[in-house]
Amino acid sequence: MSPPLLGSKKRTPIASALRRAKKGRRAAFIPYITAGDPHLDATPRLVEALEEAGADIVELGVPFSDPMADGPVNQRAAYRALQAGTTLSGILDQLTARRDRIRVPIVLFTYLNPIVAMGVDEFVERAAHAGVAGVLCVDAPPEEIEHDLVAELRRRGIDPIFLLAPTSSRERIKRVAKLASGFVYYVSRLGITGEQAALAPQLISEVKRLRRRVGVPVAVGFGISTAEQVQAVGEVADGVVVGSALVRVVEEGAEAGLSTAEIAERLGARAAELLSNR
Repeated sequence: MSPPLLGSKKRTPIASALRRAKKGRRAAFIPYITAGDPHLDATPRLVEALEEAGADIVELGVPFSDPMADGPVNQRAAYRALQAGTTLSGILDQLTARRDRIRVPIVLFTYLNPIVAMGVDEFVERAAHAGVAGVLCVDAPPEEIEHDLVAELRRRGIDPIFLLAPTSSRERIKRVAKLASGFVYYVSRLGITGEQAALAPQLISEVKRLRRRVGVPVAVGFGISTAEQVQAVGEVADGVVVGSALVRVVEEGAEAGLSTAEIAERLGARAAELLSNR
């Protein structure tokens, strides 16, 4: 059973999804895939497959040439997507075209450079038009984007989401708690993304402590890759993020020359496996 849901600052699609999960006495399931992998036309179908498998929220990674914390699996996904011509503009166009079919809230996991290249105002307007529910800008310190990107996201009803880590200072936690809505993404370990055999031994106590200090739900990610790990993290967190274990399914399907429908079927099956213990 998941812990009591901490209140969010406003009722957004993400907050509503987390509340529905809580009513079901479970943590929200938040799968991650890279947009444009193996090609952009496949992305909406893969998102739909995750939704059908039980995703409460979907994180879509915007491929970037210089990732900061991605492990090999996610790096290769970003490379494939970039080689296929994926851009932030193209991702937003795809989401706009499928807005009526994709019901699950979408969080864009991006870097600041693509946003600045497009222009903050244009990005936020297009994201809102595409139905994007949240934006996590992985390399932007909250104090540097508080008065432009965060303010514009809030104006359009999009949740600004931030990362916190085991090394986050008390001051950084306070600032993130002030600015974030939707949820805070807690990095379960130091280092890069990737599947791991076991959770960090101190993770459970760290999440409990963090939840007492922030006023929005806490989702935990990085390295979670089995149904047992999803269940264990879900006992203390409001949401559980799984990335590399699912990105690998897309990679293997692309390498085998499978169709989009076949990759989507395998992706949905893997997501369902991860939820089998909840």
